[in-house]
Amino acid sequence: MTKLFFLRFLAAAWLAAAALSLHAAPRERVRIDDHWRFAYGHAVDAGQDFKHSLRPFFFAKAGYGDGPAARDFDDRTWRRLHLPHDWAVELPFDSRGDTNHGSKAIGRPFPENSVGWYRREIDIPAADQGRRIALELDGVFRDSVVWVNGHYIGREHSGYASVRYDITDYLHYGQKNVVAVRVDATGMEGWWYEGAGIYRHVWLSKTAPLHVGHWGSFVRADISGLQGNQATSARLTIATTVVNDGKTPTRYTLVHEVLDPAGRRVARQTLPAATLAAASQSEANSRIELKAPQLWSLATPQLYTLVTEVRQGSEVVDRYTTPFGIRSIRFDADQGFFLNGQHLKLQGTNNHQDHAGVGVALPDSLIEWRLQRLKTMGVNAIRSAHHPATPELLDACDRLGLLVIDEHRVMGTTPELRHELERMVRRDRNHPSVILWSVGNEEWAIENNELGTRLAREMQTIVRRLDPTRGLTLAASSSGQPEGTYVGSEILGFNYKAQHDIDAMHKRFPQRPVVVTEEGLTHATRGIYAADPARVFSSAYDQPSGGASTASVEQTWRYNIERPFIAGAFYWTGFDYRGETAPYGWPAISSQFGMLDTTGVFKDSGHYLRAAWTQASMVHVLPHWTWPGREGQPIDVRVYTNTDEVELLLNGQSLGRKAIARYTHGQWTVPYAPGELVARGYQGGKLTATQTVATAGAPAAIAVTTTRQSLSADGQDVAVLELTVHDAQGRLVPGADNLLQFQASGPLRLLGMGNGHPGSHEADKPAERYRFNGFGPWSIRDETRAEALADPTRHADPRAWRDPFQWVPDHERPAPAPYAAIRTHFAMPVLAPGELAELFVATIAPGQQLLLNGRPVTPQPAADGLQVLRLDPSTLQDSNELVWHLASPPAGMRATADAAQDGARWAQLRITTPAAPWQRKAFNGHAQLIVQATADPGPAQVTITSPGLQPAIVRLEVKAAP
Repeated sequence: MTKLFFLRFLAAAWLAAAALSLHAAPRERVRIDDHWRFAYGHAVDAGQDFKHSLRPFFFAKAGYGDGPAARDFDDRTWRRLHLPHDWAVELPFDSRGDTNHGSKAIGRPFPENSVGWYRREIDIPAADQGRRIALELDGVFRDSVVWVNGHYIGREHSGYASVRYDITDYLHYGQKNVVAVRVDATGMEGWWYEGAGIYRHVWLSKTAPLHVGHWGSFVRADISGLQGNQATSARLTIATTVVNDGKTPTRYTLVHEVLDPAGRRVARQTLPAATLAAASQSEANSRIELKAPQLWSLATPQLYTLVTEVRQGSEVVDRYTTPFGIRSIRFDADQGFFLNGQHLKLQGTNNHQDHAGVGVALPDSLIEWRLQRLKTMGVNAIRSAHHPATPELLDACDRLGLLVIDEHRVMGTTPELRHELERMVRRDRNHPSVILWSVGNEEWAIENNELGTRLAREMQTIVRRLDPTRGLTLAASSSGQPEGTYVGSEILGFNYKAQHDIDAMHKRFPQRPVVVTEEGLTHATRGIYAADPARVFSSAYDQPSGGASTASVEQTWRYNIERPFIAGAFYWTGFDYRGETAPYGWPAISSQFGMLDTTGVFKDSGHYLRAAWTQASMVHVLPHWTWPGREGQPIDVRVYTNTDEVELLLNGQSLGRKAIARYTHGQWTVPYAPGELVARGYQGGKLTATQTVATAGAPAAIAVTTTRQSLSADGQDVAVLELTVHDAQGRLVPGADNLLQFQASGPLRLLGMGNGHPGSHEADKPAERYRFNGFGPWSIRDETRAEALADPTRHADPRAWRDPFQWVPDHERPAPAPYAAIRTHFAMPVLAPGELAELFVATIAPGQQLLLNGRPVTPQPAADGLQVLRLDPSTLQDSNELVWHLASPPAGMRATADAAQDGARWAQLRITTPAAPWQRKAFNGHAQLIVQATADPGPAQVTITSPGLQPAIVRLEVKAAP
């Protein structure tokens, strides 16, 4: 063997081994968020919905998906984007829109905006033949229908349920495969902003026929010898669902390995071999003992990993990983909640899942940033109101040490609702952060009757069968009747103490734990200290929102802390959110309930809770101290603190030192004088905290802070830029509303922007908008001579033309001709100022000539192999004729019903509405910009400018993803 031959042999052997290793990967789960195409359809007009559902046999025979659902539909003119995506946040605000949903131009009055189509090609190697392949969608709002290669796969009505489709049997191995998803957001599920589109991740999962089932592993831990935050041992009870999708019975062995938080193996177990019949599944149960386990807690959220291998003989055919935590939870009817045997008051907030600028399509790192903001306030628990939490939010809570009430969407036991409930529990039951399952919220129709009692008990029984380790609750807005949802609940969940006699209910059900699932319900606009209905502003001073059924943030926390039997309270809400605009209607577009605004900036009520919920000494003074024209007038000054005394000084002169009882606040009436207002907090007589608010001058500069200096080049990672308008001395200018303009360069894209203004109608996320004009009927004329193509007599003779898409028997089909003309018509597009009309055409056959209204035109090359002709409306007619003269017409032009794309592959007329500028006004001196890395590494820069202000530049580094 020559040296060269030997080296080639080694290289070939290495490549073969690498290919075998890739193929032998027991399980693959690949995120396919990139390279999607998107276009608006139409909710009521099939003609404007790309003629979807009009094809004969469309829903009667396999593979007859039409319009964008067809495999060979031409989507090259569609918008390219990466998931997650929320198209509702890109729409304008409109007074006809539903105020509860943020007054976006979506819903029944806007059928042209309420349906979206997504398409993507996926490559399935020939080597995948024999594996089971599934498409997994974490969240699509809403009413989504999935098609693969023109085949109908399935439908999911809810926008909050993760869904999985096995698409194995519909794939072309070693060839192109097309996934199409039609999303109809016309209807709503809640009474808050819910977005529209594929707003979470999409995955492609590949397994062997014998594998661990979807969400098929459940690890529960029982702790012994608990002292402090340590335990002597933990018994793991493991339930594993094994699925055999093969055609023959299979003998297999399960092997479990437990990895500690550092990744070290601390236990290994091999179960006895078993046989599983074809097309069946079974559950294997086992136990593993761990010594001195590291417990999951708020301060030390330690995570273990269970690695489960499915073996056939010596071959590992599946490897499934299950992260889990070891901890104990207990709800006590008299003493509240205990984590790892230690009493813990739940300091919680309710949260919807939208954020300023991005709607509900939050990148994972933005989800984590929001949770970190809540932790800064002292939050230790959140409630996913009012639907299951997204998987990445629970992952982040596991890592950060936050507790979760995971909530079902709507009460009921029908097969559809039961399936949603079971999916939530199976998906989320290994998360140590989840401490409570909630099966419903404020079900007014059944809240006080026997049906509510029955449904609550039945739903909690369903959950208990799947997970016996956690408590069960539901949230009630009223109570006290003989029957109702609360009567059937294991743990009593109350929304708002002012709406219940919680003490009486505790006496009535002395054995049942109590948690306040919603509390507060106050209105506050950040930086505003007098209500201004004309501008939809509420005062930020903490006060009840109105009536005896409401209470302030301070009143409610003091109420809870005085009752040890209450496990804790979840404030409504952590963040402001789009929609549910109380106390105002249009033109308000967001709520004002939050402890933080829609961008995550603290309101004063958030600082009260920070004082109540955190230990490090702090003081917070409100309001700001810039009140031109109010010199000498009294200002209500309040101080939130966790110190025991506070002294207030104005321009160096003491206004008094006061003792501050825990969970209360200090209050002074101060005649306004420009200068500095200083609060000093004393603990045990020692100065431990200080805050100064000073009178600001005119806006002079833009200051920027960023959450990240370095981003990962994964197309997902984000940085949050906080922008403030300062005066010449660097002081925040209250009331500043300067227009800020944004520009990015390098491997970075602008993702979204906001400012926390509850009535701002500025664009959140500027994006190009495409719409497509249809063509009239298509016709074809066969010719034997080239000169006949231009014969006006033949052109005008209707008998010379035929429908190229009409089915005719084989014996009636015309003989192939060497020349042909293809004709269609289109109406003059109606363009708004700034819009652009473009005619995209394909090369139908060699030697073609294109004529528009009888005149030859020459399109220019465009992307993806298309040609484009920019149309000038002034040169068009009310009805315009488009004609191709062809030599050697393609075989696909034969008259057959199989060509039922109705010419979409030959021409598309696209009208583009340009994106609005990336700019946003500051609100009370603040705005926010979210930027996202692309998949390319390198230096990046964001420039922020504003007329008359010193600009700001932020430099970031986008580093290659590991």
